[in-house]
Amino acid sequence: MKVKSLTVGPILGAVTESNARIFGRGNDWSSSNSFLKWWNNIFNTKQYFYGVARISLSGTSNFTTPNIFRLNPIFDMSGVNIFNDLSPDQEYEYQMGWISSNWENPARIKETPLDWSGIKIYKFKSASAQKNQPRSFIFGSCRYLLRLRSGSYFDSRGDKTFRSVLKQIDAQRETDALIMLGDQIYADDLNFVSPDKRIDQFFQRYQEVFSQPYIRELMARIPTYMTLDDHEIEDNWSARATQKDWVTLFPVAIHAYLTYQLSHSPLFELSADRSKIVGTPSKLWYSFTDGCCDFFIMDARTERYFSDIEEDKRIISVEQMESLKEWLADDSGKIKFIGSSVPFFPDFKETDADKWSGFLYQRTEILDFIFTNKIKQVVFLSGDVHCSMSAELICDEEPDFKVVSIISSAFFWPYAHNQAKSFQLEGELKTLSAHKYHLTNAEPVNSIDNFTRISVDPKALKAEVFSRKGELVSTKKHIFS
Repeated sequence: MKVKSLTVGPILGAVTESNARIFGRGNDWSSSNSFLKWWNNIFNTKQYFYGVARISLSGTSNFTTPNIFRLNPIFDMSGVNIFNDLSPDQEYEYQMGWISSNWENPARIKETPLDWSGIKIYKFKSASAQKNQPRSFIFGSCRYLLRLRSGSYFDSRGDKTFRSVLKQIDAQRETDALIMLGDQIYADDLNFVSPDKRIDQFFQRYQEVFSQPYIRELMARIPTYMTLDDHEIEDNWSARATQKDWVTLFPVAIHAYLTYQLSHSPLFELSADRSKIVGTPSKLWYSFTDGCCDFFIMDARTERYFSDIEEDKRIISVEQMESLKEWLADDSGKIKFIGSSVPFFPDFKETDADKWSGFLYQRTEILDFIFTNKIKQVVFLSGDVHCSMSAELICDEEPDFKVVSIISSAFFWPYAHNQAKSFQLEGELKTLSAHKYHLTNAEPVNSIDNFTRISVDPKALKAEVFSRKGELVSTKKHIFS
């Protein structure tokens, strides 16, 4: 039986010291083939669709018995494979594809020889168990691809950003993760032209965006972690959302988001035998760790609550806030990276209600918690504002207090980018705190399409900003006290 190539994927998701999650989409070709539909109806046969994946230690080609897992039409004919029993800091190679059969029992497929000759072999490295192991990762946000009716525009230019990342990897630049902080799709083309409303439209959007050649190659090789921002639903969600939007648009957008961006993340629990993801998540944030780094990937978009009373407004839920505090105070001794789709700071000079500056009570709550508990080595990663920059926040009352913010956006945006003059890059940050937090070590602001590489060890991090074509634009170092 010949293994067919995935139509989307493989997407290498969460990778730990001992397991790896990999997403793939097949194709229910029988449902769109009139002859096969007629044949199945006449002879009362049914086709079943399975993902298949196998793994070996890199360089040995000693592949394991394939994993077999169902591809679910509810999730756009996709599934998630789990590779278990990995060793830390070990390079592996794998193959993943799909097959169809009239056998309902997957055990019969395991007994059938599979032809893997048409399936590409990819490599990846498991996470490090060493607490002080330096790490290097790529992050960014906002990759625009306009789709009008059946046409696609700007696609080749956007995908070239990921070609530049691949060139660094092929040049032996160690890359341990890809973190994508929102607007992986733009479901609301130009905010008003042909916005996606139905689940099939959202699924098609993800198929187009994630199947382009360079991003597809990159996500197959590097552990990829994502969170959403507004354009996965609609511009500035949920400031203008109606009750109808919450029960029509929101459920289908989030279903597609869970399918393509979070199904392979640490969010989903594994079954008792660790063979599959299980359950329906009640939240959209998650955390993971690798080497000297801890990561908390926020949901800074779907839990918002708006009020005329400052203390009542929230950008994240009380539950997420408490989870963030617990994670911050866990004494892991690692660098604490917080992924937020919108910037924590610096602010626009004019308050933007869509960013953390529009939710001062909760921003103050986080900063005062870090200050009071003397938590060190905290770094915010964010995107959204279509430029890159970094800055630090200090407090004269406590010399050891320092919080770093690094912004990287957009992977690709074909229109005007925000300029340095739009941001407050010095002076006191606006909060509701009794403590005075001051901006320092800010800039440069790079008003171009870009991605950022973070290279970090327990003492310092280096942020290198690269243009879409791969040229080094700026380098900034932040020292941890």
